[in-house]
Formats: sequence, structure tokens, C-alpha cells
Amino acid sequence: MEKLKRRDLMSLEEYAQQRNEFRSRVMAHKINRRVPIGPNFTLYFEDRLTIQYQVQEMLRAERIFEAEGIEEELAAYNPLIPDGSNFKATAMFEFEDREERQRRLAVLVRVEHKIWLQAEGHDKVYAIANEDLERSTEEKTSAVHFLRFELDDESVESLKNGAGLSFGVDHESYPHQTRVSAATLESLVSDLA
Repeated sequence: MEKLKRRDLMSLEEYAQQRNEFRSRVMAHKINRRVPIGPNFTLYFEDRLTIQYQVQEMLRAERIFEAEGIEEELAAYNPLIPDGSNFKATAMFEFEDREERQRRLAVLVRVEHKIWLQAEGHDKVYAIANEDLERSTEEKTSAVHFLRFELDDESVESLKNGAGLSFGVDHESYPHQTRVSAATLESLVSDLA
């Protein structure tokens, strides 16, 4: 998937005029790129459109309009766009109660290394987590992780030919898995070259 360049972005003025329409389009697109696993964990899969939205929102919020600042945002966000042989996701543990969240994150240490996908008929592929920086300590894990699922050619081919796709977590404190819907599978497969 092609990385974003400055020419792909709207100016602050253009974005202000088109923001509501663009946001609606992105939110509709994101529906089939969300994979809940169990009651408190969700994978939000990124692609060029979701990242463009995040960059546009960041530029708007920070009032960034100079070339250097725009290039810095692109450098920060472009690595989250899939490369054609992988899926990239923001993973979030969501607990409404703050005390419960702290308690649960303390027992989920290293969970980010236990998150997997499996194309039907193939072995599990474990996520490569937080390539930019470590988000866990010995005492707790973070509520947010950035994941890359790198697929081999055979898995890619199987998914393109309609094989089912499942995601799961093998951590003893959160043993859940789910099979994705046909609409989600179709959206994710579009990330593959």
C-alpha cells in the first residue's frame, strides 16, 4: 500500500471545508476494520485512509501547515500503513472503571506478544508488537499497543481465495479468540498486495 505524501493531504482550509464528509466516509470504512476479541480487547486495523484521517486531524488540531511539520507527521504515521504482506493494527484494552483497568493491566504483562491471527488451514502468526518503543513494564502492560501481523505468501494466497481468518489472545489471563466476518475479511484482504 502506497505511503502518504504531502500532495495527498488537504490544506487546513480544504480540510475544514470537507471534514464532516471525509470523517463520515472514514467512520463508515472503519466499521469493517474493527475486530473485538473477548469483552475488553479490540484490534483497530489501519490502512492508508485511516492514517490519512489521523494525519489530517493531527494537522488540524496542532495547526500545522508548514512543510517541515507536515513531513514530521507523515514520518510518524506512515509506518502504520500496511506494506502489502501484513496487517497493522492499534490494539486497545478497554475497561470503563479505572481501578479495574489498573488491576487487569497488571495481570496482562507481555500480552502483546500473545496476540495472533490464523488464516484457515495455516499456523498461527503472532503479532510483532510496539516496534517504535516498549509499552510494557514488569508491573503492567499498556492499554494501547501497535501491532504488525506479517504473513507468508501461502497465507496471503489462501486469504485472497476466501480462507477464513481468526484472531486471538493466548495469554492465560485473557484467553479469547474470534473469527472475523466476511465483510471484515474482505476489508483486510484489500491491504494485501
